[in-house]
Amino acid sequence: MTQRALDSSGEQTPGPSRPAMIDAGAELDPVHPMDLPPSAHDATGLTTAEVAERVARGEVNDVPVRSSRSLTEIVRANVFTRFNLIIGVLWVIMLFVAPIQDSLFGFVIVANTGIGIIQEWRAKKTLDSLAVIGEAKPTVRRDGKAVEIPTHEIVLGDVVELGPGDKVVVDGTVAEADSLEVDESLLTGEADPVLKRPGDPVMSGSFVVAGGGAFTATKVGREAYAAQLAEEASRFTLVHSELRSGISTILKYVTWMMVPTAIGLIISQLVVKDNNFKDSVARTVGGIVPMIPEGLVLLTSVAFAIGVVRLGRKQCLVQELPAIEGLARVDVVCLDKTGTLTEGGMDITEVRPLNGSDEAYVHQVLRSLGSSDPRPNASLQAIIDAYPAGDKDGKGGKDGKDGKGAEGDQGAEAGWAVTDALPFSSARKYSGAAFTETDGTSSAWLLGAPDVLLPEGDPTLDEIEHLNQQGLRVLLLARVPSGELDAPDAAEGDVPTALVVLEQRLRPDAAETLKYFAQQNVATKVISGDNAVSVGAVAGKLGLAGAENTLDARKMPTDPDDMATAMEQNAVFGRVTPQQKRDMVAALQSRGHTVAMTGDGVNDVLALKDADIGVSMGSGSEATRAVAQIVLLNNSFATLPSVVAEGRRVIGNITRVATLFLTKTVYSVLLAILVVCTQVEYPFLPRHLTLLSTLTIGVPAFFLALAPNKERAQPHFVRRVMRYAIPSGVIAATATFTTYLVARHHYAGPGALEAETSAATLTLFLTSMWVLAIIARPYTWWRIALVAAMGLGFLIVLVVPWLQDFFALKLVGTTMPWTAVGIAVAAAALLEFSWRLVGRRFGA
Repeated sequence: MTQRALDSSGEQTPGPSRPAMIDAGAELDPVHPMDLPPSAHDATGLTTAEVAERVARGEVNDVPVRSSRSLTEIVRANVFTRFNLIIGVLWVIMLFVAPIQDSLFGFVIVANTGIGIIQEWRAKKTLDSLAVIGEAKPTVRRDGKAVEIPTHEIVLGDVVELGPGDKVVVDGTVAEADSLEVDESLLTGEADPVLKRPGDPVMSGSFVVAGGGAFTATKVGREAYAAQLAEEASRFTLVHSELRSGISTILKYVTWMMVPTAIGLIISQLVVKDNNFKDSVARTVGGIVPMIPEGLVLLTSVAFAIGVVRLGRKQCLVQELPAIEGLARVDVVCLDKTGTLTEGGMDITEVRPLNGSDEAYVHQVLRSLGSSDPRPNASLQAIIDAYPAGDKDGKGGKDGKDGKGAEGDQGAEAGWAVTDALPFSSARKYSGAAFTETDGTSSAWLLGAPDVLLPEGDPTLDEIEHLNQQGLRVLLLARVPSGELDAPDAAEGDVPTALVVLEQRLRPDAAETLKYFAQQNVATKVISGDNAVSVGAVAGKLGLAGAENTLDARKMPTDPDDMATAMEQNAVFGRVTPQQKRDMVAALQSRGHTVAMTGDGVNDVLALKDADIGVSMGSGSEATRAVAQIVLLNNSFATLPSVVAEGRRVIGNITRVATLFLTKTVYSVLLAILVVCTQVEYPFLPRHLTLLSTLTIGVPAFFLALAPNKERAQPHFVRRVMRYAIPSGVIAATATFTTYLVARHHYAGPGALEAETSAATLTLFLTSMWVLAIIARPYTWWRIALVAAMGLGFLIVLVVPWLQDFFALKLVGTTMPWTAVGIAVAAAALLEFSWRLVGRRFGA
């Protein structure tokens, strides 16, 4: 994997797989809170007047994070290209020395460039509008109230609140901390979360993995040393596009071939032959222009842009255009169960007291635990829904907001005072709290994964296993000795008090999506922090092939090769830690797999970052959305097949049309070489090849590039295209030049060159049409109509007198035209043979 970095020009360039280590110099030293005005570290935050004052002074977080290129960049990228420059110069020359019909190729380039700009502008508007919808808005304190604002409106001294999954968007100093754990791996490469206390610095680009708190912004905008890294984290890994790099390689080879061939053609036509100067210039340009596959880059850009627009209509934000292609090449999809296969919410189906515990007391403990955490996860929210604050019988409503009643600001519930709290962490697999109860006694509790809190072999685990096999999620409530809840041995000596049984809500569209991936031969791996048996049962209900092959990640081998083998042999993995998710992705990649990772939780960030394609849910944490290349704003896992299909459409169709364009390049170069070697006039004027290119390449390629295509994406784009383009171009050039030489012997006198050109044009058109007919397969009614329409267009040119004159095409006699047809038929037979030979030898 390569990392997205930004060079000094703002362009994305490859970098190491982890962000560079941050210099420990003075630039990173945050401003001390006391250096700011008092209101900046007041619990109420800044006032409106103070915000306005800072904005006026320019102390605002104005670092632009663009979701796409600007209009100026789009125009520049489409207009100022190497081939546009070459064609532009040739166009100007032709405007001075030849009739307007020999300058038509220039107007085609202008139209192509305009289409490219318009389509990319449409895609930009779609991306920008979706980016606004999906933009995370940090919570800041203004005038004593917590309000959500866009990142670019944060000012120096703002108090920014933090919760699990929130990204630190500017540099600052911790003002409040409630078991606040921050992951700085995107900055330092160290995966272990760092416990933050008031006064500690926090840096943009890091994110919260557990707990909560608030920090005071000490450096904003371009003042923050880590601002570039924050933008990097939001853009992250540059998706490798084999399509684009392949086309760049092809264009480089074309340039190398073109330069010496064009020089030889110029010398041949202008120096060796003593012809009319203007006619020689026209025929020279006619030989150079078709060597340039000018429409190939355009169609690639258009295909990507239209793909973005199509997916945008389905509420899918593609943060990088090549990500569409990347997902189409994926052969392994790693899914996080929660939020992907199941909906975020859960329902309590049963609470089973253990060891003679009093049921009412258990309900009281659960109610107090729910009130102790201001930022509950999905499991704790289900408990809050079932046992809201102030409800003594446990039959409260489902409105989770009730769980944070007036009494619950500090976690107090019915006289139970919170003395310590431990937020849930996916690394620990449990949360906890300590209380002073109504009668003054102290108690401490942990709530989490039973197989983590209970010793191996505990008889309760058998009961839990039976529930897990039904696809139910089970939490253990355990009483622990008073002490530090976040101590590594906090669970030692715990007393099991109750089992909390939760039912997960399956996504109604998940089964169809899993079925689609199975049909497309894409392996699906479910990776979850939950119990492996429970996850396997859920996956089995959704019809996942191999769901019975489950593995507890605590038994996962650490050796990368052995881990890769385990990943290939199993489909469901439970009790996976965030670091293990990352290692699993790396293990699969080491076996040559192209891996996509989906997720919505903060525990998925590291794996999403390292996967070839990261897919986040729109409702996921801010950090998750920041590192993903694709964000499903509608939170629907069922959108993924659309993204895969769009990528396959782009790759398959561009491979088809690239073969068309490069066939033209090959036969143009070979014809020029044959002309130079035989010292004859170049057979075509620019108008002839403009007509042929339009009918056999330009118009059909546009339709073929945007057509539906479900072919599985294949690697080695350049080799696949050239295997077909080279023999096709050689056959077309040989057949055309043969017709031309035969015609030179057949015709004599005035008008002979025009007759020879017409015969050669007929052969080249028919041969190129056969290449088009092969590429258009498998046939549908519209593909047949497209090929037929192109043939009809050429026929009209041949029979309408004013078009004959305009294009200088007139078939003379019957012998030579039929000879041209016969040679074209032989060429078509050779084309069929060569394509089938290549297909058998190298695969379709």
